[in-house]
Amino acid sequence: MGDAVLKTTTTSGEGPDQEVAAEEGPRDGAGQGREFAALFGSTPRGARLARRVAVRHLAEWGHPPDSDLSCTVALLVAELAGNAVRHGRVPGRDFRLRLSIGARPGQVRVEVSDASSTHPPTVVQAPAADDVSGRGLVLVDVLADRWGVEPRNPVGKTVWAEVAVERRVSP
Repeated sequence: MGDAVLKTTTTSGEGPDQEVAAEEGPRDGAGQGREFAALFGSTPRGARLARRVAVRHLAEWGHPPDSDLSCTVALLVAELAGNAVRHGRVPGRDFRLRLSIGARPGQVRVEVSDASSTHPPTVVQAPAADDVSGRGLVLVDVLADRWGVEPRNPVGKTVWAEVAVERRVSP
């Protein structure tokens, strides 16, 4: 059932938690660069769907769901999308997920954009052991090779993270 919901969510253009997905094909002559972008409702369900869509697209691009890359990207998307829903939500506005692979050689870039102009801290500190929140950006900082925040025109921000694509060993 999850696949049916996911497929409907990313292709039909119906429902409150999604928009028609806009995917671009290869960006360079060698077919190495791929990009995917879609809007999701600023709800916990939208954040879950964004993570599932990211994992599905990485699988289509040759990185199975159980690969280190897919697991890392899934965690990054879950955290960034969750933050967009919890901290960046503006009523009536969706958040945008964009994945690109190969735009920078050997890198996958995850971008989550929302309509709030409030930026998260770019210097993260580990929370106290008894704090009930505040670990998300610590996780992003550990998993990503680099990450940051950029203003988004005309409104909002984009939080991005990049991770290296694992090198494949020839059989």
